[in-house]
Amino acid sequence: MPAYIKKSPLAVRLTLLVILVSGLIWATYAAAAAIVGDPVLGADDPILGSKHDFNGLNKRAGVVAMPGVAFSDYGYSCVYCHIPPEQAGVEPSDFGGIDGWNRYVPALSRYQLYDSPTLNNKTHGPNPISLLCLSCHDGTMAVDMVVFKPATFDPSTDNAMHMRINPSDNLESCGKCHNGQVAHDISVKMLGTDLRNDHPISMRYAGLSYSDEDFRPPDNPNGFNNGVKLYNGNVECMSCHNVHDPSKELLLRANAEVLCFTCHIK
Repeated sequence: MPAYIKKSPLAVRLTLLVILVSGLIWATYAAAAAIVGDPVLGADDPILGSKHDFNGLNKRAGVVAMPGVAFSDYGYSCVYCHIPPEQAGVEPSDFGGIDGWNRYVPALSRYQLYDSPTLNNKTHGPNPISLLCLSCHDGTMAVDMVVFKPATFDPSTDNAMHMRINPSDNLESCGKCHNGQVAHDISVKMLGTDLRNDHPISMRYAGLSYSDEDFRPPDNPNGFNNGVKLYNGNVECMSCHNVHDPSKELLLRANAEVLCFTCHIK
């Protein structure tokens, strides 16, 4: 008959503790490893491999100057905008972040938004989904300034410079190299904080409920059948631009020649 060794209660508790800790480590890693593309599209998300996919950008561009140098390489494409799954249920705004997104609210930004005497739906500030875009493209904050880093990221190995999309010639800005000589010019990618010459954002769409004869009513509660979207009835950056579809020029949701006439009758 086989001989069994009777373990002490302390040894049993230690064994269970090791198993529990190992399980938690594996679960945390598995949750982080699940960050691949859009939650619905997953690995088929077209954003993977695009300019907005910071993971592996060095290899695709044939350089060593971006992930790990210009900005932190978190190892997962989605965390630069989206909340990691292991932080599900935690609200970024409780930590200075944009409501619902994994980016900080730009502390230095005081946006000047489009206004006009004929504009009925005044805008007081960007809504969270537009603030998400501006948190990189206003040029005031580093592209890797996320609220929650993935569980697998080791900050002790991080030597990145945390650069921002800004054409300035300094060590805080991508313009140090992206000046049109060393690398492509970054200027056009920075909107700045003065948005008075840009299409208004975060305003109520005037065509809702046929309230303005100069605007077409939406085809459905989420916007128009050609892909132009409304967010809670508002016009946002993402109404016309879809960062998850890099196949379209300027990330437009509809062809440029018909885009404006989606909403505007004249």
